[in-house]
Amino acid sequence: MSASSPPSSARKLFLIGLSIAILGAVLFSTKAIVAKLIYRHGVDAVTLIAFRMLFSLPFFIAIGIWRSRNATPLSRRDKWQIVFLGLIGYYLSSFLDFLGLQYISAGLERLILFLTPSFVLLISVFLMKKKITAIEWAALGTSYLGTVLVFIQDVQVGGNAVVIGGLLVLGSAISYAIYLVGTGELVRRVGPLRLVSYAMCVSSVACIGQFFILRPVSMLVQPMDVYSLSMINAFLCTVLPVFLTMIAVDRIGAATASQAGMIGPVSTLFLAALILDEPITGMQLAGTALVLCGIYLLSRKKS
Repeated sequence: MSASSPPSSARKLFLIGLSIAILGAVLFSTKAIVAKLIYRHGVDAVTLIAFRMLFSLPFFIAIGIWRSRNATPLSRRDKWQIVFLGLIGYYLSSFLDFLGLQYISAGLERLILFLTPSFVLLISVFLMKKKITAIEWAALGTSYLGTVLVFIQDVQVGGNAVVIGGLLVLGSAISYAIYLVGTGELVRRVGPLRLVSYAMCVSSVACIGQFFILRPVSMLVQPMDVYSLSMINAFLCTVLPVFLTMIAVDRIGAATASQAGMIGPVSTLFLAALILDEPITGMQLAGTALVLCGIYLLSRKKS
């Protein structure tokens, strides 16, 4: 009995870590659903993202202060890198994402965003001269084919608006891929929680500042439903999944956590059908399956 106890305990800890990773991926993907619900109240992308970051900011300030205690002071170079990463990784990426959601379905948005690992790979190939293997080319081709299938399906229904929305979300995925590549060395010096908190604080200031530049203060007065949904968007779809993912990575490793994250586009597809009445077609299911296969191949190669 004692001989089988350690493996059983390790298995239990692994399953707990895997469950945390899945929960984080589902919650993060749900932001597309919440954004669609907020748009029904006539709120635009600038106001939506301002409320999201306004409600998120206190959490990231608190975490940043906590992680900075007894930590090594940041160099001037590190500070500027964090500012840049915060602007491109969370501010620009989030803004383009929510802007694109005004034009396309939540399911298509999630599929495009899940091409981010492939963009990270391509950036590494062209900027860092990394060699790409046959399995990685297969993963890229499979993922892109799946997205194209769903994109064609949506274009037939939505027309040019889908093209505009798709390009905006594509820009979001590319900017976030640049952020991921840029955090490589910095995360080892600063630490993951500290880096995320600092970068999110920079992003929050940019998003809130953008609102006050582009919109009148009177836009802060919204129906109670907008405030409630924005708080859900901030805590359940932003703050909580960020830290759940970090906990999962610590427990089961980045490779396994990234594989668990593939549940994201699937959960969005079915939640969009359940909550937003977005249709689920055979083309969408086929495209989703191909994207998941492609990302799975990348995850297997990465591990």
